[in-house]
Amino acid sequence: MPSRWVSVALGVRAFNALYGNRVGDVTPAQQDDLATENLTLAAKAAAAIGGTVLVEPVSGPKPYPLRTARDVITVLDRVHAPNVGFLCDLFHLANNGDDIDAALAAYAHRIAHVQIADHPGRGEPGTGTLDLGRYVSTIEASGYSGYVGLEYIPTTTTIDSLRWLRQEKVIRL
Repeated sequence: MPSRWVSVALGVRAFNALYGNRVGDVTPAQQDDLATENLTLAAKAAAAIGGTVLVEPVSGPKPYPLRTARDVITVLDRVHAPNVGFLCDLFHLANNGDDIDAALAAYAHRIAHVQIADHPGRGEPGTGTLDLGRYVSTIEASGYSGYVGLEYIPTTTTIDSLRWLRQEKVIRL
């Protein structure tokens, strides 16, 4: 069964398109051109089912070139497709040293999906220093009404790591 049919059958409408790591035998400009071409093709395919292509900054692999919100927005501006959006992963932004308040002030209106984990450590909310409730409230105030994905590593059992949901009144899932 083609993957398009599977996504329709399951109701999947958001697709995370990782940009790709830099390689040494091709210039960064050539790699960016190819990535733009591929994201444009992905946008057309996703549009056929009412889908959105998500692009996110990632921490971890050093050859991955999208580290900040601005890096992602630069890519989105090259693609020029209305169904390609910013996947705002608050953990990755913090882990990369991005100024989250400044990024949200500039780009919250471009967010197509949100993922959270606390920083440092990538644990559940309340285990680190990020004010996740305030950040999500800022994102919602910009007009975002979608889901907030939980992409953290539980510091206890999975059930215990979800207890913050009952206590947190700002983050609405």
